[in-house]
Amino acid sequence: MRRNLLRQKLDRGEPTLGTHILSTWPTLVELIGQSGQYDYVEFTAEYGPFTMHDLDNLGRALEVAGIGGMMKVEQTQWTHQTMRAIGSGFQSILFADVRTVADAEACVKAVRAESPRTRGLAGVGMRRDVGTIREVGTPAFVKALDDVVVALMIEKRQCVEDLDNVLSVPGIDMVQFGPSDYSMSIGVPGQATHPDVVKAERKTIETALKKGIHPRVELRDPAQAQRYLDMGVKHFCIGWDVTILNAWWNEKGAEMRGMLTSKKPGKAKAKAKAKGGNYR
Repeated sequence: MRRNLLRQKLDRGEPTLGTHILSTWPTLVELIGQSGQYDYVEFTAEYGPFTMHDLDNLGRALEVAGIGGMMKVEQTQWTHQTMRAIGSGFQSILFADVRTVADAEACVKAVRAESPRTRGLAGVGMRRDVGTIREVGTPAFVKALDDVVVALMIEKRQCVEDLDNVLSVPGIDMVQFGPSDYSMSIGVPGQATHPDVVKAERKTIETALKKGIHPRVELRDPAQAQRYLDMGVKHFCIGWDVTILNAWWNEKGAEMRGMLTSKKPGKAKAKAKAKGGNYR
């Protein structure tokens, strides 16, 4: 079984850094790994299309790159997508839209083996994570499922109101506050800096730390990190492939478009002089 790099970092109390992709092109994973800066890649599957073959190819790329993989799964697919992600080689799962204690329990069960000790829902499968046939149903397989990192999105009003109980569910490793969803759930959509949203974020981070759970923060830019570092956060996931490309296309496209459409006084003056005219 492949070692779980993110689990090892968490167990050692070390900081971690990830980045997001929505694309299923495996070469992006390899490029991220080649940078030598990231511990894992989050495939934010909730937001883009993918096939089961894409998951297997991303799993292979993670192994080539020598980094960990996290997959974000949507609320109606917690069990199915979790099973297929782990089977493809992802070793951490980020569950979206958690609202209740029962939801948190369902997320943990979706990851763990169905055995008297672990009481999960995951059964035996002939997939990539077990070498297809080599470790099917072995104690090593059960241990690997124990090691899968369980991360929860804390992004709904109902969840924040009962946060202490939700985070008391055994088996939760990481949490991340979602300001966009939370602001919408309390009736102030798009106001990520609203005082009630900021208060809920702080509550999430402080409650997680109190319970020995690792808070993680998503950032567009490292310049935004210091206030979270001051709060004790040491796990970050920065950048999305789509936002990086969008920013470059807008900035450089505008720059190039300006060069193509601007008038050059020096050239215009020389042209007028060559024709015997005046240029002002």
